[in-house]
Amino acid sequence: MSSQNPEPKQSPDPETLKDPEPKQPPEDSPNEESEEEEGECGFCLFMKAGGCKESFVGWENCIREAEENKEDIVEKCFEATSALKKCMEAHADYYEPVLRAEKKAEEKVVKELEKENEKEDLGSP
Repeated sequence: MSSQNPEPKQSPDPETLKDPEPKQPPEDSPNEESEEEEGECGFCLFMKAGGCKESFVGWENCIREAEENKEDIVEKCFEATSALKKCMEAHADYYEPVLRAEKKAEEKVVKELEKENEKEDLGSP
């Protein structure tokens, strides 16, 4: 008994004693599926809440599969991406914020490409 720890132990929280099971799985939980469902990104939740849930899930699965198999995502998922975009355009009232952000991103890329082309044109005799 001489090897007792001199520091007093903190008594357990009475609230945790009432509920023997944790309300959320630990962060290092081996069950990835429940982790994805519970900790799903806000964008994914938004996309699935609209009329294009099936198209979005198909697109997600395609992306995941391409990454796992180290395949070209653009080539492999071209059809799934096209189907998702068509669905989003058909449901533009809901997906308008995403479509608007995508359009702005495309415009920015076009402007950057135009600047690069201008630089190349100025540099050639």
